[in-house]
Amino acid sequence: MTAKSNRLFFIDAMRAWAILMMLQGHFIDGLLDPVYRDPDNPVYSIWLYFRGITAPVFFTVSGFIFTYLLIRVPQSGMENPRVAKGIRRGLQLLAIGYLLRLNLGGLFKGQIYNAFYLVDVLHCIGMSILGLIGIYVFTSKRKKWMFPLVLISFTLILFLFERVYKDWSFAFLPDFLANYFTKANGSVFTIIPWFGYATLGAFISVLFTRYKDFKYLYPSAIALSLGMGYLLIYQSTDVFALLYDWTGFEFLKLILSNNYLFIRLGNVFVVFAVFMVLRQLMTNKTVLKIGASTLSIYVIHFIILYGSFTGLGLYRFFNRSLSPEIIIPGAILFMIACSYFALQYNKYETLIESQVVLGARFARIQLLELREASIPVFRELYVRFRLFLRRLLRIVRS
Repeated sequence: MTAKSNRLFFIDAMRAWAILMMLQGHFIDGLLDPVYRDPDNPVYSIWLYFRGITAPVFFTVSGFIFTYLLIRVPQSGMENPRVAKGIRRGLQLLAIGYLLRLNLGGLFKGQIYNAFYLVDVLHCIGMSILGLIGIYVFTSKRKKWMFPLVLISFTLILFLFERVYKDWSFAFLPDFLANYFTKANGSVFTIIPWFGYATLGAFISVLFTRYKDFKYLYPSAIALSLGMGYLLIYQSTDVFALLYDWTGFEFLKLILSNNYLFIRLGNVFVVFAVFMVLRQLMTNKTVLKIGASTLSIYVIHFIILYGSFTGLGLYRFFNRSLSPEIIIPGAILFMIACSYFALQYNKYETLIESQVVLGARFARIQLLELREASIPVFRELYVRFRLFLRRLLRIVRS
């Protein structure tokens, strides 16, 4: 990062890579015939491993970007204009997340299906943004080290105790709230432990901001990322085993059964290192535009693949039925199509939004005119109805 530009191009490129990997991952996972899902096949196993990296990278980068923008401004606490923008953004993501799970056919029948209440990526990112704002506001009047300390503490607590709370049913909560904490009802993602990746990204962004003028920022960051990546991927399980032997804490034993969170965290650090090494090549305008259009891409891919609103998506017609010969070129075309449509939408977003505003304003004017025109009619009907009732009552009395 230089004084000439505060924009971290490698972060935008990471976000573009993550959204593209998510597109092909959802496409292949949803449409590939189970007969080809062979863990012993090296191609499939490599694809499966890298697919598991996508979500951790996406959540980490989302936390990084939001916090980087949040703490750049001179104002702090609730006076920071980014706080209000972040709250609106978080609520917007929650609203879009629920809208994408809405089924118009069910609405016409007067029903809201259970799938509407399930939690997915957008819900978790929206809640993560709101959570980061809460931590930021809570620590804004305290020492500077308090904000990063709370962030990294959330990551460690959520990851260390994931095997403890994973089987909790949260039955004391209504289902639509419990879905944020448990997959028992069918939620794809839950706020815990995924909020831990967002807080980790926020923690890294604080370090980048505070050491932005350090002469050897990138060499140091690359070396630290690679070192942390190696330790977390290859050594963390052994470390937890030693800690368990030393302390006897049961939660450490549970981690040993599946240490995926810390291993994936190591993967995230390695991805950070790779993109920082290649940062000089990460200035392609199309790549940066894709990185800035992740929400549009996600919405479009959800509609095409899963059939939001209508239920008529690719998943309905080709659910786990395609061969690799079709699925691989199909995934490439799917990534290109979703990216193209999203970039076209963003290109004309201002025009589209202005037309929507004009349409809403026109509809409002028409409703007001209709109300004004209908008042005399309703008055006349009311008078006639009263006269009718009086005559009816007189007849009954007679």
